[in-house]
Amino acid sequence: MKYTEEHEWLLAEGDLIVVGITAHAAEQLGDVVFVELPEPGTEVSKEDEVVVIESVKAASDILAPLDGEIVEVNEAIVENPALVNEDPEGEAWFFKIKPTDPSQMHGYMDAAAYKDFVG
Repeated sequence: MKYTEEHEWLLAEGDLIVVGITAHAAEQLGDVVFVELPEPGTEVSKEDEVVVIESVKAASDILAPLDGEIVEVNEAIVENPALVNEDPEGEAWFFKIKPTDPSQMHGYMDAAAYKDFVG
C-alpha cells in the first residue's frame, strides 16, 4: 500500500489501483453519513475532486491520486456509508482507477512513512 498526504491509501491490483481513505482519516471524520462516487468511465487528473464524503462533523472531497480512468466504484459504501468507519482500509474502498501513468505511485509514502506523517 501507498499513502497520500490527503490520507488516502492506494493498492495496486493488477493494472488497476484501488483507492480508499485511511483509518486515521475515517477517525478524524467521525460517523460517515453520505458518500457520492464518480461514474465509472470518468477520466480524471491527479488532484481532481472525485468523491464527496459527509460525516456528522464535516464534508470533504477526496482527490484523484493519479491521472486515469475510474473503472469501478464501491456501491456498498453509497448504500451503507457507515462501512467507511467500520473497515476503511478494506471493504470500504472508494474506487478503482486505471492509471495513465503508473509511475505517479512512486511519489507516495509507504506504511512506515505514513505512520510518521500522522505521528
